[in-house]
Amino acid sequence: MIKVQEIAFSCYPVSDMARARKFYEEVLGLKPTMVVGEPGGMQWTEYDIANGTLSIGAGAPDWTPGVNGCSVGLEVEDFDAAIADLRSKGVTFRMEPFPTPVCRMAFILDPDGNTLCIHKRKAG
Repeated sequence: MIKVQEIAFSCYPVSDMARARKFYEEVLGLKPTMVVGEPGGMQWTEYDIANGTLSIGAGAPDWTPGVNGCSVGLEVEDFDAAIADLRSKGVTFRMEPFPTPVCRMAFILDPDGNTLCIHKRKAG
């Protein structure tokens, strides 16, 4: 039996690495921890966040971006401030902010239409 220890990374396919990096770094404020590859070939960028890694990749055959793929939930310190900042930067919301019994969340789109969740757990 396989014993999974942790999620090593999550990755989104992107069509334009430079455009994607601008979004992930300038809009979401992430810092790259690994960048490999050259334009026109296979490219990979990793962003370490706490104990996990969010990655973006380009150039792999038959691996294309899309709105209906997996989505990563990004826990933010201040939900309202994060939402206001995203709106001020013209980010497209796939799903407007809403509460659940345990959190508040909203779903946004990156430049390729990949879905990301902006998330804040409720206290307790």
